[in-house]
Amino acid sequence: MAKDGEKGEWKEFIWNPRTREFLGRTASSWGLILLFYLVFYIFLAGLFALTMYVMLQTLDDHKPTWQDRLSTPGMVIRPNADETLEIVYNVRNTESWDMYAQALDRFLSPYNNSVQTQKNHECTPDQYFKQEDSGDVKNNPKRSCQFNRTILEDCSGINDRYYGYQEGKPCIIIKLNRVIGMLPGKDGQAPYVTCGAKRYKVGKDEWREDTDKIGELAYYPPNGTFNLMYYPYYGKKAQVNYSQPLVAVKFLNITVNQDVNIECKINANNIPTGNERDKFAGRVSFKLRINTNN
Repeated sequence: MAKDGEKGEWKEFIWNPRTREFLGRTASSWGLILLFYLVFYIFLAGLFALTMYVMLQTLDDHKPTWQDRLSTPGMVIRPNADETLEIVYNVRNTESWDMYAQALDRFLSPYNNSVQTQKNHECTPDQYFKQEDSGDVKNNPKRSCQFNRTILEDCSGINDRYYGYQEGKPCIIIKLNRVIGMLPGKDGQAPYVTCGAKRYKVGKDEWREDTDKIGELAYYPPNGTFNLMYYPYYGKKAQVNYSQPLVAVKFLNITVNQDVNIECKINANNIPTGNERDKFAGRVSFKLRINTNN
């Protein structure tokens, strides 16, 4: 009898025909609860939409409202065969170095003189190419300066389509990462690249450098400079045809059949050489090995 009583109580809780209550509430009570939550969630959705709308009004399609970046831009090299930053090949094996030449061809194709002449502007060298907005009137799209492939001379791939790899005098292309609004030099002094031996650890307390293995270097443009006319950079949307300036380094008589550890870095009178957050900022290290044995 007790079990029948409990079963009856549960049935009555779910639906009470006398009071016409479902789960302890009448239809009007359920209606008021549903109406409350409907209004409550509509209010939350509207508040969220209003917050997003106000936030989006503060954003600029062409320039980030807030920038949190390192004071020293990063550097990259081409060709970049893999993430280990090692360039290893055999002069006698065409297949081992042809992939580097092809990679440089693909990378430099947007820098062909015909492409640059068609898309970009011939700027005045050795000074910043500033294109400021006039109040609320946006000066977009902004013009970009020509960086013609021929500036790289012996490393342009025009006179030597193999970039020196076939004769053991390879070219490496270096570029700085893009940073919106960066002015990488003051008092008219352009930033420049220098390459040298990288200090590396060989024992517990022993360090070594490959200074005697690097040999003579040639920089293109002369002195390895990034001309000031390519700065500031205004962003991908504002400056759609922007061509990053490049520096080419040609190794003229590097020691063959040995690993050579190299480090290239940016030098400027307003860019710090070291950074606590990223010790590799403003520099790039790689290994170069040229084999001549069969």
